[in-house]
Amino acid sequence: MATMADVARRAGVSVATVSHVLNDTRPVRPATRDAVRAAIDELGYTHNTLARALVTSRTRSIGLAVSAISNPYFTEIFQGVEASTLQAGYSLLIADPHDDPGHELKAVRLLHERRVDGLIVAPSPAPGPMLGYLTQAKVPAVFLDRLVGDAHDQVCAENEEPMARLVTHLADQGHTRIALVAGTPGLSTTTERIAGYRTGLGRAGLPYVPELVVEGNSQAQGAEQATRRLLGLGAPPTALVTANNAMTIGALQALRAARLSVPGDMALACFDDFSWADLFEPRLTAVAQPSRDIGAAAVRLLLDRLDAPGRAPRTVRLPCTFMHRSSCGCAD
Repeated sequence: MATMADVARRAGVSVATVSHVLNDTRPVRPATRDAVRAAIDELGYTHNTLARALVTSRTRSIGLAVSAISNPYFTEIFQGVEASTLQAGYSLLIADPHDDPGHELKAVRLLHERRVDGLIVAPSPAPGPMLGYLTQAKVPAVFLDRLVGDAHDQVCAENEEPMARLVTHLADQGHTRIALVAGTPGLSTTTERIAGYRTGLGRAGLPYVPELVVEGNSQAQGAEQATRRLLGLGAPPTALVTANNAMTIGALQALRAARLSVPGDMALACFDDFSWADLFEPRLTAVAQPSRDIGAAAVRLLLDRLDAPGRAPRTVRLPCTFMHRSSCGCAD
C-alpha cells in the first residue's frame, strides 16, 4: 500500500507539501498540486482520514438531520447539501428526526457521537432539547428551512411575501372567501405563511376570517381532513391555498372525493412547487422554493462557521419564484 512518503518521492516534493495538498492547510502552487494529484492517482494512494482526525480533531464529515426525506422538497434540499458537501471534500451522515423533539435529540446526539465536524438540521416544532444539547456540547450547527432565532446560523426561503402574492392573485380573480390549509403549529414556516396569508388578504381589502384557516399539519392526510372541514362550512371558500406540497395532494384528494373540479368549483394555489405540478390537470399554480440552493447555502454557512467559530450568526433568506399555471382559474 502506497504511503504519503511514496507520493512525495514520485511527485518530487516534501511530505509536508503532500499533506498540505491533501488537507488544504496551506496554498500550494497549481503545478505542484497537479504533480501531487498525479502521483496519488498513479500510486493509488488512499488518504487515512481516521489518522488525520486523530491529529486535527476534524473528521471532514457533516451530519444532516432532516425529516421526511421522501418529501420532494426535502429530497431536493438533500441533493443540494450532498453535492456541496462532496465538492468541499466532506462526507455526509444522515439521520431522520421524524419531526419529533425526543427523536430529534437522539438523532442529533447520534450524529455528534459519530464525531461529525458540524450539523445541518431542519428543526422540529419544539426544538428546545436539541438546541440545549448543541449549545452545551458546543457543536457547530446550521438550521435550514425552519428558523430557531437570530442566535444561530440558519437559511430558509422567503415565506411571507410569496404567500401574500398567492392570496392577492386569487383575490384578483374575484375570490373573496379564500381559505388556507396551514402547516404544523410551532414551525416558523407555518407562522410566516399564515402571516403572509393575512398580509395578502389585507392588500386585497378582504377580512381575515378565522374559520377559513385550518391546520393540515404539513401532511397529505391532515390536509385532506382540513379541506373536508372547509367544504362543510355554511359558506365554503371558493379558493384554496395549501401551505406545502404534501398538503396540496391531500387537498386535491378531498376535492376529488367531493366531486369538485379545479378550478371550476374551487380555485387552487399552493406553496411549494414540485416536479410533477406541471403535469397535473389543471396545471398547478405554485410558489417554487429554491430547495437545492437552500441545501447548498446551509453547507456554506457551516463551513464558514468551522473556519471562523467566533463570527456573528447569520440568517440567509432566498427568494421564491411564482409559477403561474391554470389551477388558479386564469389562463397560464
